[in-house]
Parts: sequence; structure tokens; C-alpha cells
Amino acid sequence: MSLFRNLLFWIVLAVAGALLAQLLLQDPGMVLVRYRGVDYSTTVAAAVLIAIGTLFATWLLWTVMTLPFRAWRGHRDKRSRARLGEGMELLHHGHYARAEKVLAQAASDEETIVGIARSAAAKAARERGDAAGAARQIDAIGDRHAASRAIAAAELALAEQRPTDALVALDAAAAQPLPPRGLVLRAEAYAVSGKAAQAYGLIGPMRQQQALPEARLAELESRLAEAALREAEDANVLADRWDGMPKSLMADARIVIAYADRAAAMRWDDAAVKSIEQALDTRWDERLAAHYGVLAVSRFEPRRISAERWLHAHPSSPALLLTLARLARAQGQWAAAQDYLHRALAQGAGSEAWEEFGHGFAANQDDARARISYANALRASRGETIEELPGRDMRQKIHAEAAVEERDEHGMPRLRG
Repeated sequence: MSLFRNLLFWIVLAVAGALLAQLLLQDPGMVLVRYRGVDYSTTVAAAVLIAIGTLFATWLLWTVMTLPFRAWRGHRDKRSRARLGEGMELLHHGHYARAEKVLAQAASDEETIVGIARSAAAKAARERGDAAGAARQIDAIGDRHAASRAIAAAELALAEQRPTDALVALDAAAAQPLPPRGLVLRAEAYAVSGKAAQAYGLIGPMRQQQALPEARLAELESRLAEAALREAEDANVLADRWDGMPKSLMADARIVIAYADRAAAMRWDDAAVKSIEQALDTRWDERLAAHYGVLAVSRFEPRRISAERWLHAHPSSPALLLTLARLARAQGQWAAAQDYLHRALAQGAGSEAWEEFGHGFAANQDDARARISYANALRASRGETIEELPGRDMRQKIHAEAAVEERDEHGMPRLRG
């Protein structure tokens, strides 16, 4: 396409030149110039040639006169870029003092690289613990590279645990609109400031600008959504934030737990319980099953009914058995709780089940077995050998053994251990 345009241009120029030459040959015309009483006359063609020659001579003279300056500027630019490369390599190698010096020299040589050179020099100063030097390098960036200055200032402020100053730097009018790195830093500053909801609101622009890889952005979105729910100050705000989340996040175990805990703290018991129940009915998750038993609400019997219903579909779930044990103990049914705990231990519940044993025995004034249970909880967390509880009857042993029954690859029953 470029070749066609060039060819067309020269064809049009040739045609125009031919037409002009024909007009001049038919009537060469006359140009009369009178200067200080003297008349100068010539033809139009000669006048045009004289004008062109004069312009060419002027351009040639200007080129020759500015050649040394252009050569010096080219040498300076080349030297500046060489210093920039050297400084970045020194920074990468950890020679922070030399890197800061070389990068500052590079920034003073060429205006076009001030932003990157001063930002790297500020990073070098920060890495060697010179916060004041880093601030001086950032101030020297200037308004021409406002976005680079805002990002460098925000990075320094966040490194020094000053999120408010980071937000002030990123909110500078000259730095708007922020580049992708600026959006990430603003979200981080909001999150550190306890404003996770504002940080969560930046997920959309960050995704649009591809500020982070999708996997990291999804993890950040989940973390900020969880924090935003935990920071909700009243039930209306909590409900708005929960309802505004996409379906995928409303099924995330961490986010469901955050919502349920905050709702329970606000005495919104129905919402707290139903959020976990709906999530478990949609997709089974051991973390949610375990949290269902420690939720700070008093609806023990309805929760136990739901847990027993789930047990038919998930009979070998240690988290669900532990939850049933906790609910039974909360209802004063310690014998049933022990039964569930033995089954949970057989399924690998570990230290949490032994700790629950300790709570139950301590509440029933059985100090000897409570001490053994608490000690077993510590042993289980360390992977050490467990001490058997005294006084366990044959029925409990048979029940626990039946609970660990599995099937092998041929569909035949087998026992663990």
C-alpha cells in the first residue's frame, strides 16, 4: 500500500510539473523587483529557480552550522542511554549506591528518560535504606513524567507503611488517568488503609487494562471481597456488598465464611446460616462444613438436622462429623458428641477432634481424660503418636472401625490402618 501511494504521488507531481512547464513555455511572463530605485526583471521560470536555489542554500547553510550541535546532542543521548543501561544492570546486581549515582547522571543528560532513570535511582536509594535520597530522586522527576513520579512516590510510601501518602501521590491530577501499575498500587493502598471495598471497586479497571495476570487478579479479587465483607459496618452495607458479588465469589468458601461471620456478629442469624447451607448444597467444601459447627449463632437443632441430612451424602467427611459433635455437645448431648468424635478421628479429623474431646471432658469434670485429649491435640498437630483414651467400650471401637470402611479399586470393602 505504501509503494502504491509513493508511485501515485510522483505521478501527480510529474503531471503538475509538466502542466507548469507548458504554461511557462507558452508565456514565460515577467517578474519585476524594484529595490532602492533599481529595477530587476526576469522571467517567472527564472524567478522560481532563483527562489528554490535560495531556499536550498539557506537550508544547506543551516545544516552545516547546526551540525556540531546535533553531533553533540547525539553523543549525549548515546552516552545517556549507555548510562541508563549500566545503571539498571547495577541495580539488578545489587550495587545500589553506584546504581543511584549512574542513573541520576543518565537522568540529567536526557529529558526523555528522566522518568525511568529517576524512578530506578529512587528504588536504588530505597533498597539501601536511604528514604530521604529516594524522596529527592522522586521530586526531581518533574511534572513532565507525572505518572512515573506518582508510581515511584506510592511505592516508597507503601514500603514505609504510609498508605495515605501513597493515595495522595496517586490522586495527583497530573498523573491521571493512572497506568495499570498505578491502579494496582492504589488498590494495595486502599486495602492497607482498611478500605477494601474501594480496592475491590478497582478490580474491573485492572482487569480491563490487564494490570495483573488473570490468576493473580482472581486471587486479589477474592481476598479483597473477603476483606470488604469483614469491614462492613452495618447489615445494609453487608447485604449490598454480598448481593453485588458475582456468583463465582458467592460460592468461594473464604468469602462465604467472611459473610457468615459478619452476619452472625450483627445477629443476622438466618442469613449467616443460610449462606453456608446454600453454598454446601451447591458445592461441597470441607472448610464450610467445619465452620458450620462453630458459627456464632444459637440455632443448634436446625443446624444439626441439616448436618445429619448432609451426612447421608458425605458419611466419611471428618469436618461434618466434627460439626455434628460440636452441635451435639452444645445441646448437652455429650454421649452422642463422643460418638461423632470417634468417627471423625477415624476419618482423619486430627487435632481439632482431640481438642473438642478435651472441651467436652473438661465440661463434664473428667479432668484425666481432658488432659489426655488436650495432649493428643498437641501430639496430632506435631505428627506424634496418640495416647488412647481409657475406658472406651467395645461399641465405640466397632463404630469407629465401621466409619473408616472404604472400597478399593475393585469395589471391595477395606479398612484403614
